[in-house]
Amino acid sequence: MANITIYTSSFCPYCVQAKRLLDKKNISFHEISIASHPEKRAEMIQKSQRTTVPQIFNGDTHIGDCMEIYELESAGKLDDLLA
Repeated sequence: MANITIYTSSFCPYCVQAKRLLDKKNISFHEISIASHPEKRAEMIQKSQRTTVPQIFNGDTHIGDCMEIYELESAGKLDDLLA
């Protein structure tokens, strides 16, 4: 079962799009707002080696950002990663 965590920030259109795709696929996720919890930004950077949001993880596995999950969806590979 998927254990999805998504790091987001307020008013981020890519975050909204990524969450919309997960919702559409009925995948529950734990959202961590780096705006509300700035200490989590360093955690996100350490785990993903990236500074932009959203960053999406399945457990400890980094899935990527908004563009990457849409590319995975288009390629028919996202369901396997989230299974």
